[in-house]
Amino acid sequence: MAGNTTFKKRQKEAQRIARQQEKELKRQQRRSEVRESPDVAPGEDPDIAGIVPGPQPLPEGFED
Repeated sequence: MAGNTTFKKRQKEAQRIARQQEKELKRQQRRSEVRESPDVAPGEDPDIAGIVPGPQPLPEGFED
């Protein structure tokens, strides 16, 4: 029985490492997307770039 738990531990550790590597790849992709985004002026928050305050136009189909 002891050999079985060691195998399970190794499998679990390998899965954990794989998840960490996937997360790191996603982080690197997000970082590169942020750097490559030309729509944002230096110092401007990319999450709210291009948002206009005030009333927004009605979507198509909802106009009178």
